[in-house]
Amino acid sequence: MLAILNYPSWLKPEIIPGLPIRWYGLMYLVAFALAYYFFVRRVKELDYDMNREEIANFFFWAIIGVLLGGRIFSALVYEPSGIYQSNPLLIFWPFRNGRFVGLQGMSYHGGVIGVIAAVIIYAKATGRRFYELSELLAPGIPLGYTFGRLGNFINGELYGRVTSISWGMIFPHAERFSTDEPWVQQVAGEAGMDLSGKSLVNLPRHPSQLYEAFFEGIFLWIVLWLLLRKRSPFRGFLMGMYILGYGIVRFVIEYFRQPDPGMGFPIQLAEGANPRYLFLTPWNFTTGQILCALMIIGAAVFLILRKRSAEKRGESPLQP
Repeated sequence: MLAILNYPSWLKPEIIPGLPIRWYGLMYLVAFALAYYFFVRRVKELDYDMNREEIANFFFWAIIGVLLGGRIFSALVYEPSGIYQSNPLLIFWPFRNGRFVGLQGMSYHGGVIGVIAAVIIYAKATGRRFYELSELLAPGIPLGYTFGRLGNFINGELYGRVTSISWGMIFPHAERFSTDEPWVQQVAGEAGMDLSGKSLVNLPRHPSQLYEAFFEGIFLWIVLWLLLRKRSPFRGFLMGMYILGYGIVRFVIEYFRQPDPGMGFPIQLAEGANPRYLFLTPWNFTTGQILCALMIIGAAVFLILRKRSAEKRGESPLQP
C-alpha cells in the first residue's frame, strides 16, 4: 500500500494560464493586507495617535523595506552562482531570456532586516518611537506570513528533505535518484513504492512549506496576538518575542527543509558526507539555521536590554 501523497496536479503557479500573474504574488498581497488590518486593529485598541494617512505612509515604507531587504538578501546570500554580485542590476530586472519572470526569490531574513530598517527610518523622520511602532506591527505579522509559505507550496518549491513518513509528498520538480542506490531502495520500500523497471525515482519529501505556514505563521500568531498582545510588559517586547519565536521555530523546521541548491551545510560538525536532501545528523547546520541562531541571540539581547532600559526610565507598557 502506498503510504505517501502526490502533489496536487491541479495546483499551478499561474492564476490564469499564459499570463504572468502568479499565486505567489497574490499571496504577498494577502500577507500585506492582513498585516495592515491587524495594525489598524492595534491602533484602535490602544487608542494610539495615528490617523489613516499616517498608517498608509508607514505601511508604504514598511513594504518597501520588506521587498528591498528580501530581494537583495536572497540575491546576494542564496544565489551561489555569483551572477548578481557581478551584475547587481539584475537583482531588480524581471526578465530572463526575453521572458517576463518577475522578481523570483525573496529571503525572509532579508525582509526582516529591511522592515526593521524602514521602521527605524520612519520613526526618526516622524518623531515617533521605534519601540511603539514595533508593538503595533509585530503581533499581526505571522498570520500574513502563512500565505507567503502557501505561495511557495503552490509553486512546488522549497520542499523538504527525503522522507518515508505517511504524509511525505512527491513534488513534481524535485530531484530524481538512481534506484541502484541502497538508501533509495530502503526509503522507497518504507514508503511502499514499487521500483520495478525504474532507473530513476522521485522520492517523497517533507511538505516543509506547510510546516512553516503553520508553525511560523498560525502558531506564532496565536502566541503573539491571542496570548501575549495584552500582556506586553514593556514597549518593544512583542517585536523581540516575534523575532525570538520565529528564530526558534524556523531553526527546528530547517532540519526538515532541503537547503537551497549550491548551499548545503556551511557548518558541518558531524563526520562523513551529508547530501542536502537527507537528514542524517542534527550537527550539520544550514544557512537558514545560522541566520536563525543570530536572530535568537539578537532577540534575547534586545529583550534584556530593552527591559532594563524601560525599568530604568520608569516606562509604562503600551496598553489600552
